[in-house]
Amino acid sequence: MSHQLFSAAEIRLIEAAFAKKHPKISLMSRAGAAVAQLASTLIKKKKRAAILVLAGPGNNGGDAWVAAAALRKIGHQVTVVVPVEGKTGEPAARSARTAFMRSRGTICSELPKDVHFDLVIDGLFGIGLARAPAAAFAGIIASVNAMRSTNTRVLAIDIPSGLAADTGVAMGQTIAADHTITFLGFKPGLFTADGKDHSGEVHLDLLGTTAAESAMGELLTAETVRMLIPRRLQQSHKGTYGNAGIIGGAEGMVGAAVLAARAALYMGPGKVFLGIAAKEIPAFDPLNPEVMVRKAEDVVADDSLTAMAIGMGLGTDKSAPRILSAALARSVPLVLDADALNLLAVTPSFVNLLATRTSNSNAGAASRPKMPGNAHQRLILTPHPGEAGRLMNVPVGQVEADRVASAITLAKRFRAVVILKGAGSIVATPEGRYFINTSGNPGMASGGMGDALSGMLCGFLAQGLTALDAARLAVYLHGAAADACMEHGMAPHGLTASEVMFEARMLLNAGLEHHEH
Repeated sequence: MSHQLFSAAEIRLIEAAFAKKHPKISLMSRAGAAVAQLASTLIKKKKRAAILVLAGPGNNGGDAWVAAAALRKIGHQVTVVVPVEGKTGEPAARSARTAFMRSRGTICSELPKDVHFDLVIDGLFGIGLARAPAAAFAGIIASVNAMRSTNTRVLAIDIPSGLAADTGVAMGQTIAADHTITFLGFKPGLFTADGKDHSGEVHLDLLGTTAAESAMGELLTAETVRMLIPRRLQQSHKGTYGNAGIIGGAEGMVGAAVLAARAALYMGPGKVFLGIAAKEIPAFDPLNPEVMVRKAEDVVADDSLTAMAIGMGLGTDKSAPRILSAALARSVPLVLDADALNLLAVTPSFVNLLATRTSNSNAGAASRPKMPGNAHQRLILTPHPGEAGRLMNVPVGQVEADRVASAITLAKRFRAVVILKGAGSIVATPEGRYFINTSGNPGMASGGMGDALSGMLCGFLAQGLTALDAARLAVYLHGAAADACMEHGMAPHGLTASEVMFEARMLLNAGLEHHEH
């Protein structure tokens, strides 16, 4: 199955190219038939289900008319609501509407009152919507969303009405679908920002076309990241798998660095060194005494490291800038998180240090994993939206208004792989490639999750993965582990980062097979 992501503009180009090559084939007819087929599956055994179809004024409404006629033909009770009459030049839509009327299907301009529907098909707006739905539509959308509390299921055509296809932003009242059937290619907005709460289960139908190639976006799934799992040889030793250095843990925040070190250890590097910035340094980690605890400055200066992550609980005052400066001067693959990002946002000299980092990290380390040479293959930034806003010097709302564009902007600015965390985390590269994660759940909205992710990233970098491969694997695995915890009844309430990292190790060793769909 294709995992590529396409903007609305790119989908339009695909449609135009297909129409030029196959002028006698109606994609609308195929789309409507696909909607009807999925609707029949969702209704299951009901031979005469009550179905409400919302038909908007554009091509999305045309798809809805085709589906309505097909469902009426096989005996279902279908009511079509047309809030505003529109003109469609598509013969398929006109023909479907005529067939529906001849079959004595019900057509009205407002929602029927006191009627229970088994299924609602949302065909109000498609991927071209650029503003909040007008009042005539907003009221209908709100009423349909309320129907879900009475066991009415909602199926959206292409994208839930009100949701921005490129950004996932809900523009005013937006359909909350249980299922979305999308055509020709996945849209980014279905998988990030508000799209996570509005799209439900997403189904792709290529409508008989060939999947397009060379898309800049892609979904992170078990299938796409499985091949990134580091291979372990029988003929190997701890030096084969690199040394991870975790730097952070100022007074009152030591736990953040400890969590990161444990997460790094569970990903399989040969050794993990924990550098604590606080004055009082614990002698060892009682849960994982395998982690070697040192002063932060000592770990930063350790020439044996093959990767480093810094910032988790580091703080931004006292010794933090000095420790970060020393870390930025090192040439090993590096993860910048939390307070390291906050310091980077307000310290121009740190930005200059990043720009001049040398790419030669293998001198004198022939027995360690081979490290990638390009600068952006060796640097990962992991901001949440607030940190991203500080790095870009813009409000958080502007970051969230287009998460993909924000992540790519940061990746280009810092010549790094950027992970913009949140619902549908974005992994972006300086070349403009981006990946949207499909794993994870609301249980991850708890303290320490970001620390665990940074440790996982460092663990993979230490073993020789490029920044992009480490980011793709760690981000998906992190979410998949939380999903596994949910299956065990440990989420969404009360899930902890410690539980997630244990589950992540199990999935890593199982080749992610428990989350294959």
